[in-house]
Amino acid sequence: MISLEGKTALVTGAASGIGAGIARRLAEAGADIVLLDIDAKNGLAIEKEIRSSGTKAKFYACDVGKSPDCRKAVDDSLKYFGRIDILVNNAGVISRKSVVELSEEEWDFVLRVNLKSLYLLSHLLIPHMIQNGGGCVINIGSGWGIKGGPDAAAYCASKGGVVNLTRAMAIDHGKQGVRINCVCPGDVKTGLLEMEADQIGRDFDEFLAEASARPLPRVGNPGDVANAVLFLSSEMASWITGSVFVVDGGGLA
Repeated sequence: MISLEGKTALVTGAASGIGAGIARRLAEAGADIVLLDIDAKNGLAIEKEIRSSGTKAKFYACDVGKSPDCRKAVDDSLKYFGRIDILVNNAGVISRKSVVELSEEEWDFVLRVNLKSLYLLSHLLIPHMIQNGGGCVINIGSGWGIKGGPDAAAYCASKGGVVNLTRAMAIDHGKQGVRINCVCPGDVKTGLLEMEADQIGRDFDEFLAEASARPLPRVGNPGDVANAVLFLSSEMASWITGSVFVVDGGGLA
C-alpha cells in the first residue's frame, strides 16, 4: 500500500541510529536515498548496505549545521539524482545540562545541529520541491519538544523550536504543494541514548529499564520511528501537514 518508487529522499544524521533506520525503511519502499552525516565510515557502510539491496543510494559527508556543507551536499545530490522529493531532518545531538551549567559554546552547538540545520536544508530544498510540483519535509523532534525535561535546557529549546517551526513551515508552503510534518520520538535505543545516559552518570541498562516504564512497556527502536516517517512520506498522508506525530509507546500520555 505504501510505495515511494520514483522518489528520492534525503536523510540527515543517516549514518546510525534513527537516521539509518529511516534511510533503510524508505529504501525498502522504493525511494532512492541521499545520506548526510559527519560520520563518513558508517555513512559509507549504510550506502553500501542499501545499494546491495538494489536501491540507488549516495552518502555525502556533511556538517548539517554549516551552510557551505549543506549547499555542497544539496548541489551534489541534485546533480547525481536529479531531484529530491522527501527531506527528513533527523540529525541531532543532546547535552544534559541546565542553563546555568551550559557554556555558550554548548548552547550554540545544540541549537546549530538540532534547529539551524532544518532551516539550512529546507531553505535550499523547498524551492526545488515547489519547482517540481511538490514534496514533503519531515522534521524529527522529541517528546521533550512538547513537554520539558530535567537538565536538558538547550535540547528542549531546540526540539520545541523544531515542533513550532514545523507548523510555521506547513502554513507557508501548503499552497505550494509541500507538506511539512514532525515526528516526536520517545526514548529510542541508539548510540545517542547511550551517550545521554553517560552524560548524567547512569548505568545504561538501568536507564533503559526506567525508560521502559510507559503504557507500551519498552523503549523504542529506530524502526518504530521509521514507520511513521514512511507513512508521512507517502500518498497515504496526502492531506496531512503541520501535524506532530508522537511515537513513544504512550510515554507522554
